[in-house]
Amino acid sequence: MIDGQAKRQLSERDICTKFITPAIEQAGWDLLRQVREEVSFTAGRIIVRGRLHARGKKRRADYVLSLQPNQPIAVIEAKDNNHTLGDGMQQALAYAEVLDVPFVFSSNGDGFLFHDRTGLSGQTETTLALNEFPAPQTLWELYCRHHGLADPASRRIVEQPYYDDGSGRTPRYYQVNAVNRTVEAVVKGQNRILLVMATGTGKTYTAFQIIWRLWKARRKIWTRTSRAGAPPKARPTSTAN
Repeated sequence: MIDGQAKRQLSERDICTKFITPAIEQAGWDLLRQVREEVSFTAGRIIVRGRLHARGKKRRADYVLSLQPNQPIAVIEAKDNNHTLGDGMQQALAYAEVLDVPFVFSSNGDGFLFHDRTGLSGQTETTLALNEFPAPQTLWELYCRHHGLADPASRRIVEQPYYDDGSGRTPRYYQVNAVNRTVEAVVKGQNRILLVMATGTGKTYTAFQIIWRLWKARRKIWTRTSRAGAPPKARPTSTAN
């Protein structure tokens, strides 16, 4: 055991390595498949003043936890032990809003402050000891209840993995949001879904991942694409028989 004074000498990265990561692993999370550390997901807002421009600060989450790759369900913001348990919560909540995840944690290495954005835990914020971090299935059950994915058939579709070509390419955070929200909307019976994405943001890649996951789950989907000023074009129905 390390005493309090020595713990306060540790850096934020030391706190992650010695306390937070072991607690996550002990709770049953697969560090290779379900846990990503120091995840940068925006390059920073472009700030323009007259003829000058600059980039704002990058957004980087200390931990993003996923049921499987590209299905994030929780973020953790870490601070060194000179901070209180919840000092990183506001920052973590901002990241969770952008990444569209319902479960938010802040830690200084003494434990966790857990913020449940779904409201299903009985109270919004709960203090947890290091050995009380929730298991993946615990958070996934809450996620499914919150999103109305009660029956096994719905979950089987939502749990279909993304297509992976082996190149290591990962979708951008807004593509993940679009794909996951669309698949969940289809599962819940929504027949018309409109995605609006700017030129150069990966519309084709996003549409492909949606079709791939639904096709693997044996669901039928029609897609229509359009350019500004041009009528939408119908695409053939994607089915699996």
